[in-house]
Amino acid sequence: MTVKIASKIVGYEVLTPESDTQSEAKAEEKTSGGAEVIRMTEKVERPDGFDCLEGATYKIRTPLDQHALYVTINDIILNKGTEHESRRPFEIFINSKNMDHFQWIVALTRVMSAVFRKGGDVTFLTSELQAVFDPRGGYFKSGGKFMPSLVAEIGAVVEHHMRVIGLIKDEPEDPAQAAMLAEKRAEIEAKDAAAAAQAAAPSADGENYPASATLCNKCNTKAMVVMDNCETCLACGYSKCG
Repeated sequence: MTVKIASKIVGYEVLTPESDTQSEAKAEEKTSGGAEVIRMTEKVERPDGFDCLEGATYKIRTPLDQHALYVTINDIILNKGTEHESRRPFEIFINSKNMDHFQWIVALTRVMSAVFRKGGDVTFLTSELQAVFDPRGGYFKSGGKFMPSLVAEIGAVVEHHMRVIGLIKDEPEDPAQAAMLAEKRAEIEAKDAAAAAQAAAPSADGENYPASATLCNKCNTKAMVVMDNCETCLACGYSKCG
């Protein structure tokens, strides 16, 4: 391509890749009117000085494995000392004696730590992890809560930690729903207490017999139970086996 030079050459400069980049940056600044570039999220970096972060360790015990998992989440404080001060996860580590899960646990913690350092809203990780199902089936935790997989329980731990540090806000409880749940709970507790009292009620002759006992044909007491494969009355000692 031929370029016609219409003016006198008074100087020259050799273009390099670095100078091209600088020229593009200057052109962008001129085009935008010299406005400052504003990032959508704050770049999260480990603070200078002490290489120490505050965190918490959670223990996960499942009925599927005899060894527990220990989940450690370290946090970083952003905008410390200002009105916009906030605490957010920075890195996560998972340790266990069971080496069967070693590969995917290392991969999971590295990816999660990278997402934490990337910045922005990281609360989506909790719902994504808790939506993972184990094809072999899940398990129930103590208290009756069902966990579809071990990954889902890790997600539940991360969600709990984010609630503790204030990254996830609890939704206000509906008063009507809370009153209905309290009423149903009181009704069920009353039924259980009545059933327990009835089972422990003494018989006519002042003795306590199991709820599964049947009526004795000899003494007409509801005290017949199966003992050594033979029905025996706990009140009079009558036995159908002689």
